[in-house]
Amino acid sequence: MWSFVIDVGKDPETGKRKQEFGSGFKTRQDAEAAAAALITEVNHGTFIKESDILFKEWANDWLPLYIERNGPKPGTIRLRQYSIKKLLPYFASIKLKNITEEMYQSALNDLKDQDFSRSTIEGVHTTAKMIFKMAVSKKMLKIDPTTNAYIKKDEQIIIESDEEELPAFFEKEELALFLNTVRKKGLFMDNAIFTTLSYTGMRVGELVALKWKDIDFNKQTIHITKTSYTPDNNTKKYQLVPPKTKSSRRKIAIDNIVIDTLMKHKEEQEKLINHLGDSYLDKGYVFANVYRHPGYPILVKFVESRMDRSLKKTVLNLRLTPHSLRHTHTSLLAEAGVGLEEIMDRLGHHDDEVTRKVYLHVTHEMKREASDKFSNLMSSLI
Repeated sequence: MWSFVIDVGKDPETGKRKQEFGSGFKTRQDAEAAAAALITEVNHGTFIKESDILFKEWANDWLPLYIERNGPKPGTIRLRQYSIKKLLPYFASIKLKNITEEMYQSALNDLKDQDFSRSTIEGVHTTAKMIFKMAVSKKMLKIDPTTNAYIKKDEQIIIESDEEELPAFFEKEELALFLNTVRKKGLFMDNAIFTTLSYTGMRVGELVALKWKDIDFNKQTIHITKTSYTPDNNTKKYQLVPPKTKSSRRKIAIDNIVIDTLMKHKEEQEKLINHLGDSYLDKGYVFANVYRHPGYPILVKFVESRMDRSLKKTVLNLRLTPHSLRHTHTSLLAEAGVGLEEIMDRLGHHDDEVTRKVYLHVTHEMKREASDKFSNLMSSLI
């Protein structure tokens, strides 16, 4: 076996000469070729001494650097942590420099074979690319193994109907039945919660973060400036974070029904605040707890359980969720003749495929109905 030793210059920190070793070559020619390539890199200033750090060690070092540089929202940090957790079974104890393109691609393929959703794998892939990119930028690594990686496409199947691709939402008669049930049999706050969600299309996280100062009763608008983040469903450990996207920060016009409902709710809330006295931590939330941790904003889970309770008192689809009211709002606006762009603006979407599908479904049915009416009219004349 042949080997070589090359002087690669001085260590900038110690001032001592540094040497690089190469060994395990079967022939003298192989050793000389490798040495020549290394000398070329040194002479051109492209030589990189790759780190011996393990992937799990670098991932652990990378996350605080990523947070410091980007200041991401808590939900994004949680996503990065989740993605690292998914990468560790493949690379944890492997040196960063020894992870090849083939190894990384194999990991993505395996995640796909385990039936993780495409969005989940995309999140893992995005995190991995950032981890390796920073390692390259810090000259810990020569080649980024994620550069040419891809996520395998789903097998194309024939879909006889697009109905199954649509999210669940109420028809207008069903929404009326649900809201009437809430008014008659709901508990404190229920009517205000579900009327507001139904008539505005706001996200549940936006609803629970609402404060009274966000509502302008004179101009009849609700200003969406934040959303609530409670990953552990701990009432006291909530965080208020910026809306999902830049377009999510918006003002929603509301009508008299919502105004009257919210004003009535405010009156009821103030009576309870006076009754509870100092035990109520008044931070101005529209939808606040009054029993346990009075004054703290309610949880998204609270809204979900209240909706389940009311649905069980009807003959409606029990699989519907508070988010279904957002899709319902889209469908009813489309039925009322509101354009897709205006709907997107009201919902705080720059673009959304699900909203587009609901809109196109409703408008397609409206066009078909118009065609049927014309046909019936002509058949009565001919």
